[in-house]
Amino acid sequence: MSSKPKVPPKFASEAEERAFWESHDSSEYVDWSKAESVRLPNLKPSTKTISLRLPVSLLERIKIEANKRDVPYQSLIKAWLAEDVDRHGR
Repeated sequence: MSSKPKVPPKFASEAEERAFWESHDSSEYVDWSKAESVRLPNLKPSTKTISLRLPVSLLERIKIEANKRDVPYQSLIKAWLAEDVDRHGR
């Protein structure tokens, strides 16, 4: 970058900031040549609670499979959903 980066504006809300960065190139505001890699080992992805109705027999089968793997059944459901989405997304 040959000149000093621009200073980003002050934002009144996260939504305003999000809209700004969706329509502006960050290279005008950040000297990426000075960027360094970071690790955030304790960062957990945001989650959202949902309600999902399952037949009792299906839920019992899932709980049995989770018990065999020694994992919580909700974690097993999330893992299965992620695997299926990844597989079908390819």
